[in-house]
Amino acid sequence: MRRLLVLVVAAGLAAPSFAQYPTKPIRVVVPFPAGSATDTITRILAQSVSAAVGQPLVVDNKAGADGAIAGAEVAKAAPDGYTLIMATNSPMAVVPTMKKQPPYDPIADFTPITDIGRYTFFLYINANTPIKTFKELVAYAKANPGKLNYATGNTTGMVSFAQMNALAGIVMTHVPYRGEPQAVTDIVGGRVQLLWATPTTGLAHVRDGKLRALATNLKSRSSLLPDVPTMAEVGIPGYSVVSWAALYAPAKLPRELQVRLNKEFTDAMKRPDVIAQMDKQAFQTTGSSPEELAAFTRSQIEAYRGIFKSIGVQPE
Repeated sequence: MRRLLVLVVAAGLAAPSFAQYPTKPIRVVVPFPAGSATDTITRILAQSVSAAVGQPLVVDNKAGADGAIAGAEVAKAAPDGYTLIMATNSPMAVVPTMKKQPPYDPIADFTPITDIGRYTFFLYINANTPIKTFKELVAYAKANPGKLNYATGNTTGMVSFAQMNALAGIVMTHVPYRGEPQAVTDIVGGRVQLLWATPTTGLAHVRDGKLRALATNLKSRSSLLPDVPTMAEVGIPGYSVVSWAALYAPAKLPRELQVRLNKEFTDAMKRPDVIAQMDKQAFQTTGSSPEELAAFTRSQIEAYRGIFKSIGVQPE
């Protein structure tokens, strides 16, 4: 009996306890530059969650390679709850389907925490061009193949243009950037003419007359720019790109920490101040269980694989 008691006590001492978690700052890796939409929504949530848990959530920007740099780093991190990634469809759905040898497995190498929400994207054009509508864009591009330059700051932009161009039957010249902020600087400056991007980086320039919005990726019009039509309304009903954000940890995160992080972030998304700040970014928060996020991630990988196949893009 004494020996059994000793074994039970020893087992209890050996078992990890997360009752005091977190006891130090939590790092949240963002796959895009400071000032990007993902960076902005991460900082909004980090501030709220930090106040709730009593430890700082430090945003760490690791831009590049469509999010693969950040994804690979977090996949190798210790599953202790102190390293997270605010991922998007870029590192979690596009990179795994576009690379023959992706640097990580989005399912096996990560622990799902919660769906965060959906981005609003607008198709912006430099206001100094004579093009004022999507119909005029298509007509000009068909008459002048390759003469319009379009910028991309993320894979959502790349896939949006690839699908849009294929469906509309137009050819334009691609100019890639590391992130939206840099791309917006050049479209405002007139070095490129078009950009699919979020309101976070483009809306202010629409309001001051430097950019014009021709369409939105939403299924219905945005309240931010209610006069801007959807892709279906401009005659491209087959457009199907969805841009999203979700929170993950490295694989094998203890279930107790998975549940705790899920609660802290989903609670934050319900707070009025967070909702108000997200509304200003035209970001629609969702929240989910870890299991729902796991299923959603799988479905998005298949969805993007289907998009690439339909427009004839092969993995590299």
